[in-house]
Amino acid sequence: MADTGDGPHVEEDLTDAKSISSSKGKNLPASKSVDSEILQDSRYRMDYPEMGECVIINNKNFHKHTGMSPRSGTDVDAARVRGVFRTLGYKIKINNDLSCEDIFNLLQNVSEEDHSKRSSFVCVLLSHGDEGLIYGTDGPLELKALTSLFRGDRCKSLAGKPKLFFIQACRGTELDSGIEADSASEETVCQKIPVEADFLYAYSTAPGYYSWRNSAEGSWFIQSLCKMLEKHARELELMQILTRVNRRVAEYESCSTRQDFNAKKQIPCIVSMLTKEFHFPS
Repeated sequence: MADTGDGPHVEEDLTDAKSISSSKGKNLPASKSVDSEILQDSRYRMDYPEMGECVIINNKNFHKHTGMSPRSGTDVDAARVRGVFRTLGYKIKINNDLSCEDIFNLLQNVSEEDHSKRSSFVCVLLSHGDEGLIYGTDGPLELKALTSLFRGDRCKSLAGKPKLFFIQACRGTELDSGIEADSASEETVCQKIPVEADFLYAYSTAPGYYSWRNSAEGSWFIQSLCKMLEKHARELELMQILTRVNRRVAEYESCSTRQDFNAKKQIPCIVSMLTKEFHFPS
């Protein structure tokens, strides 16, 4: 087919969305890789004076008007997380039964601290939830409102450093019945980075699904996460550890007196915007 264009074309970066502005008539340079301008370091630096803070928000009891039941077993999760991340060198801040305003204010205050001597930041959220939401004791709060406090343009002392969020909460009301399967046995010298870079979100369950918690032993995800960190933190990279967490959670099966809740499965969901490998110091 003949080219029906109206002359030579200049390369241009475009978005896969509705056009929001016209660039007709402008000479735009082609996008380019800045590999040559970036120090080729594949690992995050972990030799700062401090590992960083680990903020744990543990919500067990909720206001009656929310319709949310108490989260029995969550204190077991909180205690296990506190012990594991303290062993890994983090300074622990644990907070119980916070309202939406309390959660936001707490994380806003943490984001405004000076993290320049810290290698990373960890936040563990233990609560009820829905897709994109986490519950304070008085109602739902958008997760994005919390995580965005730590964006590179808002929390500059954490820019270029890993920010890890572990979220134990439901993301909907779907149930996974499972299926039988056959099976065989130096920091960057680049002047600009994306503001959403260097985040990792480890959700306890896939979008839209329930997340399971044992009333005596804690949640499948948090207990598996802590087990795998205890076993592999000094030898494996974080994504390898989280893959093992996925496998361990996938082996669980619910036991409930409600037939519709019995024999159900769960798979965690890892969303990574990390730009380097994360290795805990050995």
